[in-house]
Amino acid sequence: MIDQTSSQDASPTPEPTQSNAAARSAGEIELKLLVDADRMAHFNAAPVIAANARNKGTRKHLKSIYYDTQERLLGRNGLSLRVRRSGACFVQTVKTDAADDPLRRGEWEASVSSLAPDLGLAMPFIPEKLRSQLAAQPLEAVFTADVHRCARMIDLPSGTVEIAFDQGELVAGDRSMPVSEIELELKSGSASTIYEVALRLAEHGAVKPSIRTKSGRGFDLAAGKPPSARRPRKLRLDPSVTLDEVFAAILRACFLHLLQSLPAAEDGRNPEGVHQLRVSLRRLRSALDLMRSVGALSNLDALRSEARWLAQDLSAARDWDVFQRETLPTIAKACPSVAGFDALGRAAAERWSDAYRKAHHALADRRCAVFLIGLGNWIETRGWRNDVAAEDLGQLAEPAVNFAQRILSEQYAKVLKRGRRFKSLSAEELHQVRLATKRLRYLSEFLLPLFADRKSAKKFSRRLARLQEELGAFNDMAVTASLLDGLGAEPDSAIAAAAIAGWQARASVGVEPALQGVWRDFTAARVPWSRQTQQD
Repeated sequence: MIDQTSSQDASPTPEPTQSNAAARSAGEIELKLLVDADRMAHFNAAPVIAANARNKGTRKHLKSIYYDTQERLLGRNGLSLRVRRSGACFVQTVKTDAADDPLRRGEWEASVSSLAPDLGLAMPFIPEKLRSQLAAQPLEAVFTADVHRCARMIDLPSGTVEIAFDQGELVAGDRSMPVSEIELELKSGSASTIYEVALRLAEHGAVKPSIRTKSGRGFDLAAGKPPSARRPRKLRLDPSVTLDEVFAAILRACFLHLLQSLPAAEDGRNPEGVHQLRVSLRRLRSALDLMRSVGALSNLDALRSEARWLAQDLSAARDWDVFQRETLPTIAKACPSVAGFDALGRAAAERWSDAYRKAHHALADRRCAVFLIGLGNWIETRGWRNDVAAEDLGQLAEPAVNFAQRILSEQYAKVLKRGRRFKSLSAEELHQVRLATKRLRYLSEFLLPLFADRKSAKKFSRRLARLQEELGAFNDMAVTASLLDGLGAEPDSAIAAAAIAGWQARASVGVEPALQGVWRDFTAARVPWSRQTQQD
């Protein structure tokens, strides 16, 4: 699990601006790996630790209480506040969510006298816009974390890492959740050292990297809800940055979105989990394809192949989610006199269960963990620099705006070419337009932030999104038809299946005029990356 939880419990060094409060501002670099509780000792004896640890380490009993307001003001704004006891010491910590890098989070610590929070010490690290609201709303204890930790320091040529083995539980009222994880915190050297250790641990046994923090798990536990799945954050890019910086920012954003989606996908109760995980993998593959424009990169094919494998093993789960939760109930409600929807639902539920078993098997596979950790390492070390041919290296140092103009223009031209004579296109030709449009949308999400100060960028993005949605409606019908074929023609459900097919066929008649109008609007929009738009 990727997180920024502190593994230091000594009194932090005072900041010059807070002489009366032992406070420290830090940006930690840390990775967590979830492991089976009965395998923890096995990992503590892994060769990478046995050969490089300074000693047998220290053992601590850590009790932490996490606080928030009744309205969860801190959590809703990406903050957490805890007080931890280790021996006779009490440390209060304010943390921020990962902003654009899964390994790094903001953290501020202060010594306190007990497990009760001191809001005054926390206020300097709370955004100013929240301080008055927070002062007016009392904090309450939401859940506790009771953890036994064994921590060891290991030294590698590339850096020093503290590795902590945590076992215990989170408790919120009458609910509880086990904790069994390995924390890797960088103490000095390159952040790639963390990934190096993680890969060697993955060779030793099953691990699951993620970025769901203890605070995230605990607050969901208290609320009795499954993990959430976020949409990707919008990129913010300075127009003057180099292509190398843009590649790094895009890949970090894709990786962050992927890791944020994993817990909900693994949990299975929130359908957005699998959906957002598939989206993150498509975005990642688009980003890797984008990098081909610089030249041949030896590692791209391997990374793209692994992303494709994982996405394929998730696709059926997403298709059956849509059918079970949207398509079938919507049409069944609209056609109450049609028999067989219950039988069709039972048959679909079996396929849904099979699809999720396949998805969970892929996510639990060591291949998945190695792919994720290796991808993180490649991004952290900017491995593409080593892959690019010497004659192409200069492109990475050039302004990204020039590259963006060329790539966006080329893909836009492909969309227009595929959409020529739009009214008379066949279903297969519309499918090709959809694929080209989807790629343009991902490229736009990656590169249009370089032109974000232009009104034309927002208008173009809105029209592009509408076009993709309308084209997606046709694809959804094709997917539904395939799912119905796979269910077979059971007598009890055949009528309901025919009703769904007929409903969607009728709906497609109404979609076509709307789709043509959306296409006209899209082609009429001014492209924000053109030199003419720049001059205007």
